[in-house]
Amino acid sequence: MPLENFGSILNFAEELESQDQEFYAAAAANPACAPCRVLFAELADEAGRNIVTVQRIRRENVTEMILEPVQDFKRAGFCEICEAAATLSAAEALETATRLEARADRYYGEAAEKLKALTEVSRALKTLGKNRKAHIARLMNVKR
Repeated sequence: MPLENFGSILNFAEELESQDQEFYAAAAANPACAPCRVLFAELADEAGRNIVTVQRIRRENVTEMILEPVQDFKRAGFCEICEAAATLSAAEALETATRLEARADRYYGEAAEKLKALTEVSRALKTLGKNRKAHIARLMNVKR
């Protein structure tokens, strides 16, 4: 399904953040992930804050929703099936989390490029992507 405009790009960003939040909350509650519980809980909280940020961006730039059509940007490259975090080992959850963070980083980078005419929106999306790079670094530093 194509992401054709500002609204669809931000709606999909909200979907990604919600999916990530659910994954991290389930991983934090998983007894097998006890050594990473704090990290996963923090990432779940961050995803919740990101949802609020995406909603704020959409609300503050609502007049742009009709303008600026986007070409050649599809959801398919960013759709990811998340295994049930409640049943994963800590190593599997960390691997999945790293993959989710890389996907979000890539999405925000490409979305920022597609919406570069909307400077404030593009900057906000780049910041969300930058935060995801920091998450990847944190995940990579966890002993496996």
